[in-house]
Amino acid sequence: MAKPAYLNLGARERQIMDAVHELGEASVAEVHEKLTDAPSYTTVRTMMRVLQEKGHLKFRREGVKYIYRPTEAPAKARKSALQHLLKTFFSSSTGDAVAALLDMSGDKMSPEEYERLANLIEEARRENKQK
Repeated sequence: MAKPAYLNLGARERQIMDAVHELGEASVAEVHEKLTDAPSYTTVRTMMRVLQEKGHLKFRREGVKYIYRPTEAPAKARKSALQHLLKTFFSSSTGDAVAALLDMSGDKMSPEEYERLANLIEEARRENKQK
C-alpha cells in the first residue's frame, strides 16, 4: 500500500502545508509569518514552489503575489495527518489515541460531546460486526 502523499513530505514541507491548511489559502509572507523558527522568506518561497511542482499546492496570482492553497481536500489531509500521528505516536492504535485525547480533555468535554463519542463508538462497533 502506498504511503499517503502527506507522509512523503519532509518536516519543513509538512510545516508549510500545515500552515496553508490552517489558513485555507495564503501568500508566502503569511506562511513565513506562521512558521516557528522559520527559514528565510526566500527559502519558504522556494519550498512552496517545490510543493506546487509536486502537486501539493496550487496558486492564483493576486497582483504581484501568489496565493497558494492545498490541492487536497481538508478531510483527506486530516485523515493523512491522523494516520501519520497514529503510526508515529500510538503504534497505529486508535484506542490508545482516543484514550490520550480523553485524558487530555478530561473535564473540558460537555455531556453532548461524550454522547456524540459514545454514539460514534457504537456505530463503529456495528460496522465492524458487519465485516
